[in-house]
Amino acid sequence: MASLDYDRFRLKTFLGGLASLGEIEVREEATKLADVGGILEGNAKAVLFRQAGAERVPLAGNVMGSRARMAHAFGVTPRTLLPEVLSRLQNRPELVEVHRDDAPVQRMVSSGADADLTKLPVHLQHGCDGGLYISGAMDFTIDKANGWTNVGLRRLMLRGRAETGVDLVAPSDLRAILMASLERRESLPLSVVVGAHPIDYFGATMRLPVDELGLLSSLRGAPLPVVKGITNDIRVPADAEWVIEGYLDAKGYAEPEGPFGEFLGYYGGVKTNPVFRVTAITRRRDAIFQTLSISGRTMSRTDTAQLCGLRTEMLVWRALQTAIREPIAVSASTATGGVYNVRIAMRQRVPGEARNAIAATFGSAANVKNVFVVDPDIDIFSDEQMDWALGTRFQPDRDLVVQSGFRTLPLDPSLYGASVGAKAGFDLTLQFGSAGRLESTVPEPARYEGKRYASVREALASGPKYFEELMAATGTDDGREIVLELEALGGDGVLDRDKSDGRYMLLNSAAV
Repeated sequence: MASLDYDRFRLKTFLGGLASLGEIEVREEATKLADVGGILEGNAKAVLFRQAGAERVPLAGNVMGSRARMAHAFGVTPRTLLPEVLSRLQNRPELVEVHRDDAPVQRMVSSGADADLTKLPVHLQHGCDGGLYISGAMDFTIDKANGWTNVGLRRLMLRGRAETGVDLVAPSDLRAILMASLERRESLPLSVVVGAHPIDYFGATMRLPVDELGLLSSLRGAPLPVVKGITNDIRVPADAEWVIEGYLDAKGYAEPEGPFGEFLGYYGGVKTNPVFRVTAITRRRDAIFQTLSISGRTMSRTDTAQLCGLRTEMLVWRALQTAIREPIAVSASTATGGVYNVRIAMRQRVPGEARNAIAATFGSAANVKNVFVVDPDIDIFSDEQMDWALGTRFQPDRDLVVQSGFRTLPLDPSLYGASVGAKAGFDLTLQFGSAGRLESTVPEPARYEGKRYASVREALASGPKYFEELMAATGTDDGREIVLELEALGGDGVLDRDKSDGRYMLLNSAAV
């Protein structure tokens, strides 16, 4: 227990490391909570408010709002982030249960009437929201069916000092656990972490048939210190910043919740949802509260888009591994909330594999709507190259795959109330077997590589040559003298051109 590092994976430590990357804006002055939403909107950097609200407590926002910051959390580059996550999922989890006296997150405890949500730096995020929301709420509960801890991300709408609404309309593990609890006419104990390392938040987006506390440990690649709650037996990371303990009321779906600016960039309306009742609030002595950016016109800069995008990439990659031989890379567009548009680079081994990739991706996640598949020469992280591939390698009547009747995300405003939706696949790969054709070759600057010869004629006697190869063969750094030599060979009647690729060559009789 003495060897446990309670600071390595804490939010405060991560924020401290962002300064050297130029990825954080620190506001030392007092900040009104009413101003927080506007400051975070579209901000390319994480923001640390040293003195937020009347209580002047630390508040962090946009912490995970860029691919660079997510990659930094895993200690890799943005382009190697997905392979690193896939590798870490193979780690064997290790949980270390610690005593409450040793858990930093329980240094300060408020219970009973002192557990007051209105003392927390909770701010209004969007103009039409139904109230103040704790958007960085990572929920932990125990599934009685198997004894596993389930971890997820939810939003909590403040309804009073010790009561919130919680969005549990969409299908999720927590909803299933709650429905089973309601059938037994029981309330459901729940603990909510607010303020944690990005790795933990990413782990909370996953839905895997495992104890998800262990999943957090695997993704960290380190032992996870956990501690039981003050008012329940739910174990949570002992190195978190804040924990709100309580339960989902046994009366179930009973109170209106919303509207709220959702992660697709539009509002979700008012819904009837369960009520979360608070029994205790614990925190570190120097705790930092955390808010997640979720909606607006700059979706790619939100926390949720980055989290959802990485999760989508992981799900798609796993599906591709069973459907095709050689996937190269996957990228989920964060501009669409990280769920709707997916790009795939692959190397086709046999005709039709691009269609297999599209079909597998359709089934990999309910939210995926548009799938773009390209050859390995296209950089899927480049909007410019993807737009070029769409314009030059795609014929709508031949390469567009459209299927309907899929389960989809009800929040999609284009559904206009429909219960199922359609998906589209865009095959942007070159025709199978055409990679060697000149018309399928991407122009690049000349490299002037190859064997040297005494003259252009001697070079051509060894075989057909492009103009670049003739320049390299003679060692010229100009090229105009090559034109003169070709002119002379043409005048001698011994020069010819390959009709398919334009290479210069000697007539058969002249090459002997």
